[in-house]
Amino acid sequence: QVQLVESGGGLVQAGGSLRLSCAASGSFSRINTMGWYRQAPGNQRELVASITSGGRMYYADSVKGRFTISRDNAKNTVYLQMNSLKPEDTAVYYCNADAVVGTLIKISGDYWGQGTQVTVSS
Repeated sequence: QVQLVESGGGLVQAGGSLRLSCAASGSFSRINTMGWYRQAPGNQRELVASITSGGRMYYADSVKGRFTISRDNAKNTVYLQMNSLKPEDTAVYYCNADAVVGTLIKISGDYWGQGTQVTVSS
């Protein structure tokens, strides 16, 4: 199993910055893709950014040029640097990891953190 713990959320004024962190722990062989999703009240959860173990990145159009995703494979941690924040960025941000688990039989699975609140005021 994989446990994901997010940190770094909070309240910030429009134009400000936050840096989210997500650390993975537990029994896993490797983590493939890690990403950040967000969900605002009444909205569907959407993919914000993702990064593969090899460093290939994806960004939603709404955050391109403002957010930067990175990861430290040695620490099993993914980061999301959020700059030029806008009120529409307000949401609960969830860390996601595609990990391989199992001792004799290796199985890939999708794991989620508990979420961290990001609130951007105008």
